[in-house]
Amino acid sequence: MKDQKATIIVHSGEHDKIYSALIIASGALAMGMETTLFFTFWGLERLKKNGIARGKLSNMNFLGIGKYIMSRKMRKSNVIPLEKLMKEFRELGGRIVACDMTMDIMGVDKDNMDMNVIDEFGSVGTYLKYATESQLNLIV
Repeated sequence: MKDQKATIIVHSGEHDKIYSALIIASGALAMGMETTLFFTFWGLERLKKNGIARGKLSNMNFLGIGKYIMSRKMRKSNVIPLEKLMKEFRELGGRIVACDMTMDIMGVDKDNMDMNVIDEFGSVGTYLKYATESQLNLIV
């Protein structure tokens, strides 16, 4: 899969969906694909300082109890925490783009963002540049 690319839109900030996006993206990187995650709308919340693991579950959250139970099961199954998954994605060369237009719409300030994980800020043109060069395009 050398010279192939993957672009994933991270639209949701829900805990399980962030896991899904990062696991797929890390798998693509491990297979030799240049991989970009484009965070927009509620996905941007996870790029805030200390925000990667703060999202609720998409289903059966039960006021946070569902996330606690899921996190416990994941630890028992040796699934790595989101913070470590993000760090490894970045170390493998994964790219993170934050949608600056959506940041404006949602009132998200760049000063509140975790600049240790963001490679660039861009809008639809940035996403389309990466997407048109990619063989794999997904939305989470």
